[in-house]
Amino acid sequence: MSTAWSSSSPAPHRDDEQRLRELGYQPVLARRMGGFGNFAISFSVISILSGCMTLYGFGLDTGGPAVMMWGWAGVGLFVLCVGLALAEVTSAYPTSGALYYMADRLGGRTWGWYTGWLNLLGLLGAIAGIDYGAALFTGALFNLQWGFDPTPESTMLIFVCVLLLHAALNLFGVRLVSVLNSVSVWWHLAGVAIIVGALAIVPSHHQSPEFVFTEFVNDTGWSNPLYVTAIGLLLAQYTFSGYDASAHLSEETSNASVHAARGIVRAIWVSWVAGFVLLAGLTFAIQDYTGTQGSATGVPPAQILIDALGTGGATAMLLIVIVAQLFCGNAEVAAASRMVFAFSRDGALPGSRLWQRVSSRTQTPVNAVWLSVAVACVLALPSLYSETAYGAVTAINVIGITPAYAIPVFLRLRAGDRFQPGPWNLGRWSKPVGWIAVVWVAVVTVLFCLPQSSPVTVDSMNYASIALAVVLLLATVWWFVARRSYNTPSAYGSAREQAEIAEGIV
Repeated sequence: MSTAWSSSSPAPHRDDEQRLRELGYQPVLARRMGGFGNFAISFSVISILSGCMTLYGFGLDTGGPAVMMWGWAGVGLFVLCVGLALAEVTSAYPTSGALYYMADRLGGRTWGWYTGWLNLLGLLGAIAGIDYGAALFTGALFNLQWGFDPTPESTMLIFVCVLLLHAALNLFGVRLVSVLNSVSVWWHLAGVAIIVGALAIVPSHHQSPEFVFTEFVNDTGWSNPLYVTAIGLLLAQYTFSGYDASAHLSEETSNASVHAARGIVRAIWVSWVAGFVLLAGLTFAIQDYTGTQGSATGVPPAQILIDALGTGGATAMLLIVIVAQLFCGNAEVAAASRMVFAFSRDGALPGSRLWQRVSSRTQTPVNAVWLSVAVACVLALPSLYSETAYGAVTAINVIGITPAYAIPVFLRLRAGDRFQPGPWNLGRWSKPVGWIAVVWVAVVTVLFCLPQSSPVTVDSMNYASIALAVVLLLATVWWFVARRSYNTPSAYGSAREQAEIAEGIV
């Protein structure tokens, strides 16, 4: 992998603005985020203290400890390949539009359009899933501390308060977002160390290594262990999402062609290592497997903490997790709002002129922030009436974002030598890593749509396939309405690129 520019040199900022103009956009956002801040936003969105903790109960049923541990190790390796391949394309096209802009440039307007809608719905679904998860954990904390009954109505109220908090924080500008994300990195890493350390030291009983790494549990209703193992991989794959946030903040990052690419890759491998430690710590500390699965708190990791550390210790650990989830949701609102801003800037959304407006004071897309949290709120409203609705919201997130990661990579591979790499690239490893990424995303997209428990009923159905169909249907319908207004700019810096556009190559 090669890079250019020294991070301490004043030249990159000027080059960033020039490169953005070459890509067709006038700089309007504040470029106040450094390399660490860019890494921090993707790391915060992945949020192992959110994803691993929220989905741990799913892992207990779908393969148990063996699949959770080895699945995390294997899935993390494949996701790293996806991140490496996506980072290479990000270095060539560092814009807030990110995935859809890359797809548009490499494959044409239709590729860009569908990639954009998949990415956008995925990002908005992620806000809903993350913040509703934080509301669930907050309800569990209140239950431990004050005997609070976390009803659907009270959980929804907490959820709305969390959304409003994240909207307010994002309205202060990208500098505050960057600072909060930087704090989030250390909070996550210290939080994992504290939780795992407490679970290693305090309990008198721990599970054996044989249990943690070989125990297979199947409570899905399906009899085929290979099928259950495949489904169990989704704990890791659900968690490893959102690292495109680094790309969406490109226009607010200095030396973006390098730092945004590095941010994606670094966020994945740091999360991979820390997540494995967290899952191992939790699993070694299980005192009662069945009791953990059926926890009265509704949150299996909370039961592990209660059994191992007592109510007081569990409350303190849950507070660490909830704060991490709040950091995660705040970062996701930043990423989603930039996608709304960029997609509106290119005329793809209803009311685009309203959503692309940027505050002259903070240089933040204020209306895009409010739209992002409002849509996330609407997506989570069915949770008032059905416990399966939260799973459906999660499905909207992963089934939108994950395929969108592979589309620019596939189009880059198809373009061959016509693709001009940025300063951060994979060199001779570009094609093998890229094809591994594309194949892996194709496989897990199928896994996302498979039924996860048997028998399949209205309550147990996996709504991911329906979510994917709805997203594609909405995108198709709106294409016929807005295809004349949707257009990415065609201004390029090099004569070769302009010639390729004229010939219809790009």
